[in-house]
Amino acid sequence: METQAEGARLASERDFHNARFGAEGGDSRACLDKWYPAIRRVNEVQEAEIRAAAPGRDVLEYGCADGTLSLVELGTARLAGSFTGIDISEVAIARATSCATAMGIGQARYHAMNAEATDLPNASFDVIYGRGILHHLNLDRAYAEVRRLLRTGGVALFTEPLGHNPLVNWYRGRTPHLRTSDEHPLLMSDIAAARRHFREVQTCFAGLTTIAAAPFGTKGVGRALLHAFDRLDEVLFNIPAIRPHAWYVLLTLRA
Repeated sequence: METQAEGARLASERDFHNARFGAEGGDSRACLDKWYPAIRRVNEVQEAEIRAAAPGRDVLEYGCADGTLSLVELGTARLAGSFTGIDISEVAIARATSCATAMGIGQARYHAMNAEATDLPNASFDVIYGRGILHHLNLDRAYAEVRRLLRTGGVALFTEPLGHNPLVNWYRGRTPHLRTSDEHPLLMSDIAAARRHFREVQTCFAGLTTIAAAPFGTKGVGRALLHAFDRLDEVLFNIPAIRPHAWYVLLTLRA
């Protein structure tokens, strides 16, 4: 039974993202794009895993936003045997549906719904993935729901921000307008909690020294700096005590 507080939280998330995707000037979070090359390692690993697992399978994008990732960047909606995207924002879902129709991708279906308690059948997906979605949710409910939807032997892949790095947290505190009040970047204890629901939990970390290189762009000097700092991060993340200070983690969850 949904409590009043939970209903208010979901409504706040929905309103924020409806405004975000309905803004005439474009995505209000676009100013963050220059920083995302710092986490390209987890995105590239996730993309490779999705492209390997998705062809001909039943795929769910958990928190699909306006469909840009599934329709344009990854093309998952074309790769999959069947593709479903869900998001709490009706505005985002309307945009995703319109885009899929314009592209002639008939096997893609987008639905506005609560990711913590979907209307989707048990064990209906082989692959589930998302970017920056779990940290908006009640994790115990989200983990349980993802496991319910995932077939035995299936895989779920999520890239999520972490909440241990003091510098990143300072920036978050300075830019509250870029996030919802209920966001909670994951802690290592949140990752450990996934083991109660999944047979196997794997992690890949990104975004430590690469954050310093991101403002220089991805060409010329910026590209060289990102490559060098990527290599440095790869070495540093071999030290368990340093991993929590990554900006992002890729969670690979196997049922």
